[in-house]
Amino acid sequence: QVQLVESGGGLVQAGGSLRLSCVVSGRTFSGYVMGWFRQTPGKEREFVARISWSIGSTYYTDSVKGRFTISRDNAKNTVYLQMNSLKPEDTAVYYCATGSGTPAGGTWSSASAYYYWGQGTQVTVSS
Repeated sequence: QVQLVESGGGLVQAGGSLRLSCVVSGRTFSGYVMGWFRQTPGKEREFVARISWSIGSTYYTDSVKGRFTISRDNAKNTVYLQMNSLKPEDTAVYYCATGSGTPAGGTWSSASAYYYWGQGTQVTVSS
């Protein structure tokens, strides 16, 4: 069983920065894809960024490119999401997730492709 715990959320002014952390534990997950998603009331869970745990290749949704950076520290089993130049529309609950094998729907940008989820951390960006 894989477990994930997010932290680092909080309140920040527009233009500010925040770094989220996701500590991963459980069975071997070197072949897993690690993803960050976010969700607001009334909306579907939205893909933000992902990283290959072993290779380190990354991918971002268009709305955060150039502002957010996903990374991982293999020794600490931790995935990070560095968020800069934050905007009010970035306000959401942010979730860390993991998956492996063939993604459902053929893409790792879909929430359905991931098997394990953390409980989320709230990020609020004021105007």
